[in-house]
Amino acid sequence: MQKFIINGGKTLKGVVEIGGYKNAAGPILAATLLTKEECVIDNLSRVTDVFNLIKVLESIGVEVEWIGKNQIKIKAGEKVDPDKMDYSTVEKMRISVLLIGPLLARFKKFKIPHPGGDKIGLRPIDSHLEALRKLGAEIYEENNFYYFDAKNLQGKEVILNEFSVTATENLMMAASLVSGTTVIKTAAAEPQVQDTGDILKKMGVEIEGVGTHQITIKGQGQLHGVNHSVIPDPLEAGTFIVLAIATQSEIKIKNVIISHLELFLEKLREIGANFEIESNSVIVKPSQNLRATKIQSLPFPGFPTDLQPMVSVLLTQTEGKSLVHDPLYESRLGHLKELKKMGADIEIADPHRAFIFGPTPLNANKITGMDIRAGASLIIAALISKGKSEIYGVEQIDRGYEKIDEKLRKLGAEIKRIEI
Repeated sequence: MQKFIINGGKTLKGVVEIGGYKNAAGPILAATLLTKEECVIDNLSRVTDVFNLIKVLESIGVEVEWIGKNQIKIKAGEKVDPDKMDYSTVEKMRISVLLIGPLLARFKKFKIPHPGGDKIGLRPIDSHLEALRKLGAEIYEENNFYYFDAKNLQGKEVILNEFSVTATENLMMAASLVSGTTVIKTAAAEPQVQDTGDILKKMGVEIEGVGTHQITIKGQGQLHGVNHSVIPDPLEAGTFIVLAIATQSEIKIKNVIISHLELFLEKLREIGANFEIESNSVIVKPSQNLRATKIQSLPFPGFPTDLQPMVSVLLTQTEGKSLVHDPLYESRLGHLKELKKMGADIEIADPHRAFIFGPTPLNANKITGMDIRAGASLIIAALISKGKSEIYGVEQIDRGYEKIDEKLRKLGAEIKRIEI
């Protein structure tokens, strides 16, 4: 267990480079199970969730070799056995749900425990299970395990009952080795879904419509190994952009795919943020007269739910009354209670809506991040507070941000990682 000690109230300056996207690394690593040939995956973020997923893959016999700081060689050859899975690690992370699709397609019969993950509310995998049943999978639940049997998978038209990112990715991977054509309707279009489609195409799958809400996949009997580089993390980029605005700092955020953050950036312009876009970089400069606004989280290309906590912190520094509406998860507003400890003027209307009044100075305090994004938002809150704050739940932050404290120190932040 660790905590961050942050001495806030300081202006930062410098350049930060964005790493690989953890949420894209999950399906990409899982997709390597679809071929017996060797794959090379680059730009992997060295975060806990990625390490744990690799640990699970190794437990079932996948060969993994780190050949660079963020690059691996990975081969799911003949010795892979899903019955040897490290179930205790699977239970720690939501990302492990992405193993279901490729395991189903290649091995037909296996079991997997309920996946873990962020404490942001109920996150059932009913959408995954119903979609895979439509392809012909037999699935039942017993003693906290899901049991799968896929003797007669066949491509079908599948209408997802929600814009689920991981359900879309699982179905894409399962359909890749299934005979016939699968049409996914109400498909998610997020950047990580697009990256999953990219690696599957490289492996030999015929796919159309990735990035839209209807994806067509013609299954192949056999896929081949590939070289693939994970896309840069739009959530890490968004976090540092908001951090720079909130601390009135001049920071250049490099390695950003702007199209992945268009509505987010437009909302920041609406607030009055001062920034420029240069190719694949965002340059933030001190802003004047930040204004209140309404934030509503929606599936891509809407405003990302994973960036709502960071913008909520920024809204405490804007003039007027802001509304935050996050309909996706009923515990996503948990960080607002921590902000109130710091002196933020916030009225939580219900589990999905809150009003934020500003500008309000924040005071240093002891605060806890219960999930990855809540933790990152509290780092921003601590940086704009005067005095020393203690942030607990660092292990949650480390699941999604690679050495965020080191990156912040390079920008001039006073942040220490302390063993508890």
